Amino acid sequence: MMWQRRLSTALARYAGFRIERVGKGGQPQPSKQPQPKKAPEAPFRPPADPHLDRLLTAPVFVLSPVRSGSTLLRSVLNAHPDLHAPHELHVRRLRVEFGTGLAQKAMEALGHDRSDLEHLLWDRVLHRELVRSGKKYIVDKTPANAFAYDRIAACWPDARFVFLLRHPASIATSWHEASPDKRTPDEAAADALRYMKAVERARKALNGLTVRYEDLTAEPERICRQICEFLGLEWAPQMLSYGTPDVVTKGLGDWKDKIRSGSVQQGRDLPSPEEIPEVLRDMCRTWEYLP
Repeated sequence: MMWQRRLSTALARYAGFRIERVGKGGQPQPSKQPQPKKAPEAPFRPPADPHLDRLLTAPVFVLSPVRSGSTLLRSVLNAHPDLHAPHELHVRRLRVEFGTGLAQKAMEALGHDRSDLEHLLWDRVLHRELVRSGKKYIVDKTPANAFAYDRIAACWPDARFVFLLRHPASIATSWHEASPDKRTPDEAAADALRYMKAVERARKALNGLTVRYEDLTAEPERICRQICEFLGLEWAPQMLSYGTPDVVTKGLGDWKDKIRSGSVQQGRDLPSPEEIPEVLRDMCRTWEYLP
């Protein structure tokens, strides 16, 4: 009852104890802690004035599943004199909140909703990182960006997209091997499939260049030249001997040695059809790893 809750709250505040209902067996019933509510995704829209509202020009986003070789590709791209490809930035997780209703009304009077302000923040963070690098274009390869490809495309209408694919069974195996204590092989396959489906949705919705991890490791110069052509850049041979100073190699699994060596080497052998989990077979067909 209401008066009982008020009494218990008052006792806790002034006497240091509270009254709790006793359950079966004479044990106090555990109090239910309210779960924090997840903020709903703000509706988003393109910038009202792209030339004024955005500092970045033509940012590049590598959209890929986890464990697909995106760290290797990031390092290769970062070796280009015009491309700055830092570690995963997760800028889409940065949020803006209105502290008061007056602040919200003030921003609305300026024509900004919450998503507009978040986009301004994301753009500023990436632009600062780019200016510090002294290069022309920034590259972000955060795998979770695939789940928000539509918002990224709305935030930066001139963004360029590179889709990095890898054999789905190889992704799942590497995802399991990265943290075998956290997920079983079946759980790794199911979890990695979420990323694959998100990337495939992005491929269908956006214009971009699709490259494969297997091709990157087998024919690195051809793939790098293809990427440079897509981005309108001159071919840079140093992309094939990119070095390692800014690359964190811990936990990078089967491409860790490629990054340490500073040159792109052949990846692991592809799994046989019999080794492919059933849950991944449709995606293998979609990505043409199975007929």
